[in-house]
Amino acid sequence: MTMSLNERFSIADKVALVTGASSGIGSEIARVFAEAGAHVIAAGRSRSRLDALAARIGEGCETVQADIATADGCEALVADVLAAHPRVDILVNSAGIARVAPVVACSVADWDRTMAVNLRAPFLLARGFAPAMIAAKSGKIVNISSQTGVIALQDHAAYAASKGGLNALTKSLMTELAPHNIQVNAICPTVVLTEMGRKIWSPPEKSGPMKAATPLGRFGEPVEVADMALYLASPASNLVNGALMMIDGGYSSV
Repeated sequence: MTMSLNERFSIADKVALVTGASSGIGSEIARVFAEAGAHVIAAGRSRSRLDALAARIGEGCETVQADIATADGCEALVADVLAAHPRVDILVNSAGIARVAPVVACSVADWDRTMAVNLRAPFLLARGFAPAMIAAKSGKIVNISSQTGVIALQDHAAYAASKGGLNALTKSLMTELAPHNIQVNAICPTVVLTEMGRKIWSPPEKSGPMKAATPLGRFGEPVEVADMALYLASPASNLVNGALMMIDGGYSSV
């Protein structure tokens, strides 16, 4: 049966886990998904921010406090969610950190924590939730990566390496999960004006050259990433698999 336009872009009644939902892009994805009809499980470190998000979204949003910087924290999140739900239909790996510094000033601790949150956690969560998706012959995994995982950016060695690894993980997961009707894709945004993005990129001497190198001449808004995530989570994207969706104002095309 051919689906209608509304059905193709609907995630109504789907269970969607969004990490990093206590702030930034993750928070906006949780809001947009709930608006689109999904039952959202918002995971994050800050209980107060998660409570504020749940109050803003209202019905259709549950929260779980988790620290996915540790392997134990990832495994506990998987166990907690699967104890309450047979499976998640949509996994959005949005949690991420950025340690911006010249490579000679990047500590081993900063490198290790960046890899733990930005790369190891998506691997562990995909590994944890994939079996139920495989059994259901259906699922969507959306990784929030970065244009920095594709192009070079000064002072972002650890961050760029983690996101480049996430892009490779996305493609590898796709090859294994596609036969089970599971789509795995990554979104690679330019600078997004979240709290973290504004903190890093607000100085004009830093933002000016970046905007000048971007054909559209501006940075992104969280809702623009959330809308792309909604597309990748919906049936409309069923043929899109292993893609790195560049939403960077044209930066990577020139």
